[in-house]
Amino acid sequence: MTKEVRTRFAPSPTGGLHLGGVRTALYSYLFAKKNNGKFILRIEDTDQNRYVAGAEQYILNCLDWCGIQPDESPAQGGEYAPYRQSERKEMYKKYALKLVESGHAYLAFDTPEELEEMRQHKKTASNPSPQYDHQVRNHMKNSLRLLPAEVEALLASETPYVVRIKVPENEFISFDDLIRGPISNDSNLLDDKVLLKADGMPTYHLAVVVDDYLMKITHAFRGEEWLPSAPIHILLWKYLGWENEMPFWAHLPLILKPDGNGKLSKRDGDRLGFPIYAMDWTDPTSFEITKGFKEIGFLPQAFINMLAMLGWSSMEAKEIFSKEELIDKFSIERVHKAGAKFDYEKAKWYNHEWIKNTPAQELLPAVKFILMDAQLNISDEDYLLQVISLVKDRCILLNDFVTQASFFFKTPTSFDTEAVLQKWTIEKQQFFQELLPLFEMMTIWNATSIESVFKELSVAKQIKMGDLQMPFRVMLVGGKYGPAVFNIAEAIGKKETAARCQSMLNLIQ
Repeated sequence: MTKEVRTRFAPSPTGGLHLGGVRTALYSYLFAKKNNGKFILRIEDTDQNRYVAGAEQYILNCLDWCGIQPDESPAQGGEYAPYRQSERKEMYKKYALKLVESGHAYLAFDTPEELEEMRQHKKTASNPSPQYDHQVRNHMKNSLRLLPAEVEALLASETPYVVRIKVPENEFISFDDLIRGPISNDSNLLDDKVLLKADGMPTYHLAVVVDDYLMKITHAFRGEEWLPSAPIHILLWKYLGWENEMPFWAHLPLILKPDGNGKLSKRDGDRLGFPIYAMDWTDPTSFEITKGFKEIGFLPQAFINMLAMLGWSSMEAKEIFSKEELIDKFSIERVHKAGAKFDYEKAKWYNHEWIKNTPAQELLPAVKFILMDAQLNISDEDYLLQVISLVKDRCILLNDFVTQASFFFKTPTSFDTEAVLQKWTIEKQQFFQELLPLFEMMTIWNATSIESVFKELSVAKQIKMGDLQMPFRVMLVGGKYGPAVFNIAEAIGKKETAARCQSMLNLIQ
């Protein structure tokens, strides 16, 4: 019987959700759904020193906005609850002590001062950062070196201790990565990682293995920065007797800076002026707000489409994919090994394409919120739908609707008169003075009829249409932008069109 595919996203609640983290969640989700499996959200909050209040709910909000819905999570529960590691604390100690009993781990009573002394004593030019490894362990205060009676005495006096894995010497630890193929590590280069901290909380190394086993995870997606930890995890799967249950691993390529020189960081986003978080993140200590893709004006469909293509490619000659299409097309074989350079201009291209191709009705809630937030009076949704249809092709970000649509809802407070006056003539002034009475007499007011009256007068006055449309646009909009000018006139109505034209004429006379 084939196992049910179960993937997981296991972030730490320590701050904003980086692009790379969302992409890991997305690939895990796509793979699970492609294979009719389950996608699990697990919160890895074992490092209480780095825990940030509000970060867990922020993660849930980000995934919800992206449309990456977990099948099991802290919020909705599931068969393998709890889904917060801090709530699973007691079970980890049991497995840590099992490893000690089998000789694959040991108790270490070294104080921070003793560890620092070891690092200073063992430091050399060729080894500037000594590790607690097979060469060091027999010189430290641990249950491998101490006599059993000494260990008992330390335990009886409640001396703090950690549990460390006992990494074997002279072994090659190998596994097959779904993206990178066969990988092998020399055990002599590994240190004896801490598995259980003095406060009884597990480290990532122990917790991730225990949780993946108990939650029956079949495929584990994570960033390539975790590759150095893989041999420790393989040893734990083996030492706990779960080797045959170990999930398939896929270490995803990094998302790189735009120049390709290193991993994309928050500092890069700040420096280059683009977001790297899915949604706005407010630091609970400094109250500094770091902008997110949502608030800067990205559609969630565009965001996940862009993210999917950062490290994966389909076999098709197209780049725009819905979530359903991504599920259908996704394959781990098409994920690249090499890092993917982040290109903000390309990201905006995806958003522009999605805005252009999304029906106005679907854009309505987001656009209405943005325009009302800009203090515009949006009372007629049918009118707003008409406006959205007119301007959406010109909007790269959702926030562009403020610039591209505000003049449909309020009269411009300023006009780009300089643009008009550069080529303004008495003949053009006379044209518009004669145009306004013609507008007043029109019984049918639509773009076609407005253009017809406009054209007839321009022919009669022997002035090119092109020389008249730009000032007409400035009169209606306030500047040299917006959709087709006759569509604007139709939308704002006869009375408002005439009033705006007259206001502009009064300014330049």
